[in-house]
Amino acid sequence: MDWQELLTGESGTHGLSMEQTETLLAALFSPERAPLNQAQLSVKFSITEAAVTQRLGEIYKKFSKSFPELSDQQGAGKLKIMHTKLKQKYYQPSQPVVATQACNSSPYPEEFRSLIEEKIRRFCGRQFVFDTFQQFITDNPHGYFTIVGDAGMGKSSIVAKYVSEHKSPCYFNILVEGRNRPELFLKSIRRQLIDRYQLPSSEDADLPTLLAKVAGKLTAGERLVIAIDALDEVEQQPGENLLHLPTSLPNNVYFLLTRRPYNLGQKRLSVSPGVPVKELDLRDSEYVNFNQDDIKEYIRYLINTDAEYKDKLRNWIQTRSIPDLIFVEQVANKSENNFMYLRYVLPAIANGDYNDLDLKQLPKGLQEYYQNHWVRMGMDAKPGQLMENVLYILLEIGTPIPCEMIAGIAKVDECDVGKVLEDEWVEYLKKQNLEGEICYTIYHASFLDFLKGKREMDSKRKIFKEVNQRIAEYLEEGLG
Repeated sequence: MDWQELLTGESGTHGLSMEQTETLLAALFSPERAPLNQAQLSVKFSITEAAVTQRLGEIYKKFSKSFPELSDQQGAGKLKIMHTKLKQKYYQPSQPVVATQACNSSPYPEEFRSLIEEKIRRFCGRQFVFDTFQQFITDNPHGYFTIVGDAGMGKSSIVAKYVSEHKSPCYFNILVEGRNRPELFLKSIRRQLIDRYQLPSSEDADLPTLLAKVAGKLTAGERLVIAIDALDEVEQQPGENLLHLPTSLPNNVYFLLTRRPYNLGQKRLSVSPGVPVKELDLRDSEYVNFNQDDIKEYIRYLINTDAEYKDKLRNWIQTRSIPDLIFVEQVANKSENNFMYLRYVLPAIANGDYNDLDLKQLPKGLQEYYQNHWVRMGMDAKPGQLMENVLYILLEIGTPIPCEMIAGIAKVDECDVGKVLEDEWVEYLKKQNLEGEICYTIYHASFLDFLKGKREMDSKRKIFKEVNQRIAEYLEEGLG
C-alpha cells in the first residue's frame, strides 16, 4: 500500500466527504515532506483560507477519536500531529495474520460484499443522516432508527457506507433475487453474530436470544448496530412483524433500517412501549438543502475527480461553453434530489448519448429519464421488438434467469438475446454467477416501477399476453 492509498483508506474509515478527502490528500501529499499550510491549500483549491480552515476543522473532528491529541492541541499544529500519527501507521511493520482469521478476511458477509463495494465506490455526503443516527444512539439506550425515502434517494448506499465504516452486521433485502424472506435474514444475521461474538450453542437460536447473548458480551461503551436495507421489499405473511424483528431490545442494541414510503395502514414494524423509535424521511423539507448539497458534491466529484468519467464530462461541458457552476446547478435541479438519476445521466453524457442535446434538453427527473431512454431506443416506434420482449420476460419472471432461458421463451437465437442484455440494456440489468451460470435480473426498483407503469398504461397491447403465454409454454415444455 502506498501513502496515498493509506490516506484514502483512512478517509473512508473516518467518514470524510470527497471534498475533505481531496483536502487531506493535498495537505499530506508525502510522508517525507512537511504538510502544506493553509495559504498553500487556499491557492491550490482556489478558495479562501477561511474555507480551508473550516474543511480542516471538520477533518480534525472526524479523526479526533483515533488521535485524541487533536482535541488537546490548541491553535496550530493539528495537521502536523495527523501527519506524524499517519506516518507511524504507514511505517509500522506488518503484523502476522492469525490463521483463524483467514477464513473471515472480508469485513462483510460474502453474499453482500460486491453490493457494498459498488455502493460506496462513488459515495458522497449524507453526513446529516449519520449525525442524526449517532445522536439517536447517544440519546437512547437501544432502539430502531429508520431512513425513509423514494427509490433512488441513496438509502442502500447510506447503509453500505455505514457498514463499510463500522463493520456492522447487515442484511440487504433484494426482491429481484428472492433474498427478502425472514428465514434468510435470520440465517445470515445468526451466522454473522456467531462468528463475530463467538456464541456457543446458538446455531438454532432465534433473534431475541442472539441479541441477549451479544448484549451480555458487550464491553463498556460498546454497541451492537444491525443494519437492514429495503424493508419494503420483504416478503412474508401479513400481520407479522417485519422479518420477525423483536418488539423489545436489550440495552446497547440498535437497528438501522431503510424503506420506501408506505401508507399508515401498511405499517408492519411494531415495538413495545418504551422502545425508542425514530424515522428520518429524506423527503422532508428540513432536509432539502442537505440533499441538494450532497447531490452537487456528487456531480462535482464526477466532473473533477472520477477517473472513469471526468475527462469525457469535461469535454461535453467545455464543448458547449457551460460554466461548471451552471452545469452543477442545473443537473442538480433536474435530478430532483435523486442519486439514481445521476447514476444514469452523467455516464450517459460521458458516453455520448446526449451529444445531440444541450443542457436544458436533458431529461428532468428519473421517470422522465427512463421515458426519454425508452423513446430514444425506438421502443414506442417498434412495439413488440426483441428488446421489449426481453425486458418484459425479465419483469414477468421476477428472478435471475440465464440468457438461454430468455432466448427459449422469446423463441429467438441466444446470440441476439445476448446482444440486448450486454449492449442495449446493460446499465439497467444486474448480472451474476449462480451455480456456474450467468443470470440476469432488472437492477433497481425504480426501473421496475417504470416497466410496471408501462404495463398498466399499455394493457391493451398484445405483448403482455404474448410474453406470459410464451413463459407458460416454455415451462410446460420443460416439465414434459
